[in-house]
Amino acid sequence: MKISEEEVRHVAKLSKLSFTDQETRAFAQSLTKIVDMVELLNEVDTEGVPVTTTMADRKNVMRDDVVQAGPSREDLFKNVPDSKDYLIKVPAIFEEGGEA
Repeated sequence: MKISEEEVRHVAKLSKLSFTDQETRAFAQSLTKIVDMVELLNEVDTEGVPVTTTMADRKNVMRDDVVQAGPSREDLFKNVPDSKDYLIKVPAIFEEGGEA
């Protein structure tokens, strides 16, 4: 399945990423190769192969839930560039709306 440069540009725009034309071509080629390799798995004959839900017959070992003191809020916020009322302020990801 060929991934077009237009599809790469569309996903890049949705992700708020920008690529040069050369990078877009390279991504389209790389993604096409990846999809083609995954599609090769459809050619494997799995008739009669039982479904594998786990690789080992191990049970989950749970530890006791013990309350422990964590770091202070002040220590956690030492490297936060912008905060308000112990919430981390980040740039808006939408062009319209949101607080400035």
